[in-house]
Amino acid sequence: MTRERGLSVRLKLTLSYAGLVMVAGVGLISVVLVFLLRYVPAEAVLVPTPDDSGGRPGPALFVPGRSDLWDAFAPKALLMLGLLLVFGLVGGWFLARRMLAPLTRITDAARVAADGTLSHRVRLPGRRDELRDLADAFDTMLERLEAQVAEQRRFAANASHELRTPLAVTQAMLAVAEQDPDRDVGALLARLRVVNTRAVDLTEALLVLSRADQGAFARERVDLSLLAEDAVETLLPLAEQRQVALEGAGDAGATTIGSPALLLQLTTNLVHNAIVHNLPTGGDVRVTTAASPLGVTLLVENTCDDLPPGLVATLAEPFQRGNGRSRADHPGVGLGLAIATSIVRAHRGTLALAPRPGGGLTVTVRLPRAGEP
Repeated sequence: MTRERGLSVRLKLTLSYAGLVMVAGVGLISVVLVFLLRYVPAEAVLVPTPDDSGGRPGPALFVPGRSDLWDAFAPKALLMLGLLLVFGLVGGWFLARRMLAPLTRITDAARVAADGTLSHRVRLPGRRDELRDLADAFDTMLERLEAQVAEQRRFAANASHELRTPLAVTQAMLAVAEQDPDRDVGALLARLRVVNTRAVDLTEALLVLSRADQGAFARERVDLSLLAEDAVETLLPLAEQRQVALEGAGDAGATTIGSPALLLQLTTNLVHNAIVHNLPTGGDVRVTTAASPLGVTLLVENTCDDLPPGLVATLAEPFQRGNGRSRADHPGVGLGLAIATSIVRAHRGTLALAPRPGGGLTVTVRLPRAGEP
């Protein structure tokens, strides 16, 4: 943004300090002058004094009038006001420089950050005050921006890799088919459809993730228990196919404020993830909702192999696929928990992952509770 050059803050502060000093000086001199003039006659007076030796009158005592006092006082007062003006300007200039030094450091840090270097910090020393609070808040903002930029770069790199894979496979299959005219077209189309479906699913997942990160959605009252019931009914055939016992329970009225579509996506992703990452055969998945004065809770538990705490801490990162199983075991795009985390964050909630005693994973989602209508 282009602005016309104006007076610097330092000059404005200097003029303000000098102005205050001048106002105080004029006020003080005016009070002194008014106080003195109250006891001075309007005109000069000669007061005779008696001679103690012979009783004759002595030399008359001259009492100055107001004009005489003004003639003597005014030049000195003007000189003092001039000195006060110089003192105010010089002292205000150096004082303003000292006071604005922290702002200069913050401005320099902002310019460095604007050039793309987010690792720079202000780190303003000294005790806490308004300027140091501003510097600390600016450092915190830079830390979060640096972390978000690093995460976005890592995510973009992973997304590019994941999207490049189906495109490369498609290109290779078409090249092979071009060299072999007698190749079964039906089998080729079936394989191309599978690869294309995966690319579409990945693209849709990336769009959902971007929408959740931006918070671009309308908010309304949503009953989380109804969404959990809907997700359980939708994924029940998948659970039966994998011989997983899927059970849902919870409190009615677990109401929060948010997007019904995104919260349904959240619940569905968590339940789907619990099913496909369950034991190869058998196993259990339990979905529970609860409401309390502090908020609403969605709990999704599944049985599985023992998960190391270090692995659990990385499961919410994009393109992570459980405990090292191959893509053939569960052909997801690796964004289920990442999307869930973004949706929860966009709804001002928290998502926690913890190893389940006896094996498996426990996902706990806490969201703010909607107020009474």
